[in-house]
Amino acid sequence: CLAALYESWPIPVSILLALPLGAIGGVIGTTMRGLPNDVYFQIGLLTTLGLTTKNAILIVQFAKSRVEQGMGLIEATLEGARLRLRPIVMTSLAFGFGVLPLAFANGAGAGAQKAIGTAVLGGVVTSTFLVTLFAPLFYVVIQKTFGRQRPLPAADSTEPETPGHS
Repeated sequence: CLAALYESWPIPVSILLALPLGAIGGVIGTTMRGLPNDVYFQIGLLTTLGLTTKNAILIVQFAKSRVEQGMGLIEATLEGARLRLRPIVMTSLAFGFGVLPLAFANGAGAGAQKAIGTAVLGGVVTSTFLVTLFAPLFYVVIQKTFGRQRPLPAADSTEPETPGHS
């Protein structure tokens, strides 16, 4: 789906490389709390992967549009990371505070709530920091390695060619 959206493979690959950065936080958080790897943990992990992907797409999409406007790859990527930092942090904070009650739930169904909340909270924390740092790096490395280079503009001749004259 991302390959069709961006009409290329390097951009989706650079976004997909960011997914383990969010997943590792969910795994670490769940392991530190001694919770099992059950279906609730996996639901929380899927939620974390969605937020991680969103964060990476915010940076990469902005950088891609700036590159298409003629800005250099590294400059566009740094500007994208800088300008998208606030939206990433704000949505991650809101999401993290939203699942905080799940992570520390008590009572009926607390096991499921703790599993989902812990996986999501751990993933959101690591995703916010690591994706903001590494998604731009992945984008630049993948684009420099596999991306299409922009063709140089053809030299325009000053004289129009007339038929029959060489």
